[in-house]
Amino acid sequence: MPSAPLSLIVFAYNEAENVQPVLHELTAYLRAHHPGTQLVFVDDGSSDATFSQAELALRGENAVVLRHSSNRGIGAALKTGVRHCAAEWVTFMPADGQIPPSAVTTLLEAAEAQPVDIVFSSYERRDDGLHRTVMSFGLRALIFAIHGVALRSEGPYLFRRALFEPDALPPDTFFLNFEFPIRMLVAKRRTRGVVVPCRQRRAGVSKSSGLRQIVGVAQDLLLFRLRRLRESLS
Repeated sequence: MPSAPLSLIVFAYNEAENVQPVLHELTAYLRAHHPGTQLVFVDDGSSDATFSQAELALRGENAVVLRHSSNRGIGAALKTGVRHCAAEWVTFMPADGQIPPSAVTTLLEAAEAQPVDIVFSSYERRDDGLHRTVMSFGLRALIFAIHGVALRSEGPYLFRRALFEPDALPPDTFFLNFEFPIRMLVAKRRTRGVVVPCRQRRAGVSKSSGLRQIVGVAQDLLLFRLRRLRESLS
């Protein structure tokens, strides 16, 4: 099995129904397939019992359990998690149960198969409806038009910890999952893509989808291009 040292970030916001079963499944898989993996759990300011449920589930594990005092966004949760990661490689997943633990193996095997800096993933099957498919295609087209790179990254990605500088990445929102990959592609870092499964949520509803968020990402893409231009001039 792959042996690359790994830190795995799990982030959650109001996922009290999902946290314990998801973390129990994940830690059992890691013990069996990737022993020594560091697990970093970030509760992004939940108003339910997410944090206490995570503490119970991860008691005795090789884990760090962190909590934001307020809901700051997926980007902020990822940056907080990375700051506490000790391994050479880092990946992440939400605590909703949609990403099976086997995705970790798929990402690591791709990194071991050839020299890379980041491994992107797309979903094998994800039935989000025609409107979501059309919007995803539109966003990919916008990324290419504005930033000149072809990005196909739907699920978790695996990256070298040394490349991710939290203080140099402004977004606290979901947009961080566009900005960091775009920066890696613009810098011509070595990349690879894999396909991973996507399951139905165990319970609850998604907090990271909807037309408003898609429109916000489009606006952020333009603002990010302006920031990149200022960076190149400074």
